[in-house]
Formats: sequence, C-alpha cells, structure tokens
Amino acid sequence: MQRPALFLDRDGVINVDHGYVYRSDQFEFIPGIFDLVRFAVNGLHWPVVVVSNQSGIGRGYFDERAYGDLTRWMCDRFDAENAPIARVYHCPYHPVHGIGRYRADHPWRKPKPGMILQAASDLNLDLARSAIIGDAMSDIEAGAAAGIGLRIRIGTRDARPDAQAHDVAADLPSALDLLRARSP
Repeated sequence: MQRPALFLDRDGVINVDHGYVYRSDQFEFIPGIFDLVRFAVNGLHWPVVVVSNQSGIGRGYFDERAYGDLTRWMCDRFDAENAPIARVYHCPYHPVHGIGRYRADHPWRKPKPGMILQAASDLNLDLARSAIIGDAMSDIEAGAAAGIGLRIRIGTRDARPDAQAHDVAADLPSALDLLRARSP
C-alpha cells in the first residue's frame, strides 16, 4: 500500500543557504526544522525525503565524498533529534555551469521531477497525498510536475504571479501549521 511522504529541499529549508554548503562548520539548521520533521515522522507516520540540487559538485566546488560526509552528518543530527530522514536524493548536474560529465540537462535537476519520481518508486509513495516544502519556485514546480498534492514555499523568493498553485509560509513554524491543517 502506498503512503504519503514529506519532501524537503535542503539549502534554504533544512539549513541556511550560505551558498554551496559542503562542510558541517558551514551548516546552520533553520529554526523549526526538527519540529517539522518530528511531526511528519512521529505524528503523520510519513517518511521524510530530501531532494536537493547540488550543482556545487558539478561546478567543481566540492566532490561527492564531501557531499556524502555532510549528508551523513546531517542525517545523524536528525536521528539524534528523533526526526529521522528516510532518504536523501541529490542532483549534481548543471546544464550550463557543470564541468565535464556534470554538464548535463539531467531529469533529476529541479524543476524537473526526477528525484521525486525516483523516491516514489523506491519507497512506494502516494505523491497526490504527499507534501513538498521548498524555498524556490523550482521546488514547487518539481512537486507539481510529480503530482505532489500539497506544495509549500517558504518566504518570498522567486514569487511570480504565473507560478504553480502553492501555499506560502513565512517560516518553518508556519509551514508546520499548514502541514498540520492540511494533512489527515
């Protein structure tokens, strides 16, 4: 039986987006993220999946190993907060700024839905009953293209009148309120 999930962008939702974060000493958790994930996991019994463009790898700013080390550290912090992350997907490719094999218009790069669709296949997810929280329109567009029912954008970044339908929250506590109000 399929189940819903909570999808999260990383930079700008889980951590402050300082630009190409790849070390734990650069990583600053955004207030409210652990409460949000705890509610999804323990309150709704939903897996939490991170879907993140990571073109810093493709641009040569850091490598897959550094990204993997940071991701393990991040997931360990969530585990310690009783807010486990089920899976993390990333896309290192960029169609213009990627170097070598990383210069590609990859189907996983948001706003394309590839990472979300892969997670749905891997984890047997019901996307129509799922939610995505992102800070950019590319997150919302990827969620819409994948058929995610509840799409929440944090803040005013990338606000456009022609945008895909979505909710807007000022911060993560407000996003948690929306998730509570709109989930079964």
